[in-house]
Amino acid sequence: MSRKGKLPITIPSGVEVNVKDGVIHVKGPKGLLKQDLHSCVKITIENHSLTVEVDENVEESNAMHGLYRTLIDNMVHGATKGFEKQLEMIGVGYRAAVKGHDIDLQVGNSHPTLMRIPEGLQVKIEKGTQITISGMDKRVVGQFAAEIRAKKPPEPYQGKGIRYVGEYVRKKAGKSAAASK
Repeated sequence: MSRKGKLPITIPSGVEVNVKDGVIHVKGPKGLLKQDLHSCVKITIENHSLTVEVDENVEESNAMHGLYRTLIDNMVHGATKGFEKQLEMIGVGYRAAVKGHDIDLQVGNSHPTLMRIPEGLQVKIEKGTQITISGMDKRVVGQFAAEIRAKKPPEPYQGKGIRYVGEYVRKKAGKSAAASK
């Protein structure tokens, strides 16, 4: 039995959780989230608390126990508060702008890099180099932040590129510094 899966999830006021036909629906102030449930997962709701139980006869039930407990907890958190990822662009001439439903990245390419903003996400640009991505689905927020970062990952010699706020990039010594030793 999963240690994480045994923990109950508290359902805050203003959040509705329903299970119908193998799909869990979490509705909160930010919106509605849905997740398909595996056949071995059972959800019980009582007194503003939700517990996840699994059928022990299924081989992968331990893995599903912790996974679905975490997915449902993220859905409850996303429907109430939402999730946020922050990126920063470091480099001369690097900047970003939101144009309609696209984000335009100027990251040293000869052409502008346009990326479509997924449905349900909000993107804010501060100072031209600080990108804040927010939304209620943790997976979608994290995936879009990773796709933006992948357009110009931080390089280890000068540190230029797109990185998460607070991410540490270890710098390497260049060839001239290494050869002089």
